[in-house]
Amino acid sequence: MLLHNKVIFLTGGSKGIGAECSKAYANEGALLAIAALHKHEIDNLLAEIGGNHLSLTCDVSNEQQVKDAIEKTIAHFGRIDAIHNNAGIANPSKALHETTTEEWENLININLKSVYLTTKYGFEALKATKGCVLNTSSMVGSIGQEIHAAYSATKGGMNALTKSMALDYAKYSIRVNAVSPAGVWTPMLRDWAKEQPNTTEIENYLDKIHPLGYCPNGDVIADACVFLLSEKARFISGCILPVSGGAELGYKL
Repeated sequence: MLLHNKVIFLTGGSKGIGAECSKAYANEGALLAIAALHKHEIDNLLAEIGGNHLSLTCDVSNEQQVKDAIEKTIAHFGRIDAIHNNAGIANPSKALHETTTEEWENLININLKSVYLTTKYGFEALKATKGCVLNTSSMVGSIGQEIHAAYSATKGGMNALTKSMALDYAKYSIRVNAVSPAGVWTPMLRDWAKEQPNTTEIENYLDKIHPLGYCPNGDVIADACVFLLSEKARFISGCILPVSGGAELGYKL
């Protein structure tokens, strides 16, 4: 198994891409500490996958809660081998001037500040295990997206953060990478689709932007994440890996 006995601290691991990662990691032998907002969602997932995993109720934008969650993980498992910063929000779908201060701050705090917090409190544990960090980014962080400026900015920031962290932590043998999906059918994408002016055409649109012909479910992202956290990727760091069905390649007829 590619992740046998690896302790993975996973944020936002109870639904969407995070839930698919939880299942894939457990299937590959990992020990999970799943940090998410709603305990019942984590517990329902853990009941499905079984095993000796840890449920952590945590607001990833709250410094004390992240600190506590990291400490509980180390107390429970004795170490951390990987941190996967997957938690994120995508709303609102607005132009920048229409975005409220509260909406802007929520996006920054949940999508970016959370990476700072898990790194701040998890660094010593990763240093001890020569572990790795994985961030869930988005293709919009490199190509932009109409009426989604603030969200796109957080993912662009995550891409730059990933590369800078990879440089800073290479001397400790800590790898830092990101996975970059385009469209993925998750509850978050469903909510985004409802905010669009062309809701009746959105599913066709999301299929068409992927040259491979369809908008996938989260399992395709999870498989790539397994690879990036495994020893198979032991000489990969600072990579923003597209898992996008070719969506970044350009126009197609």
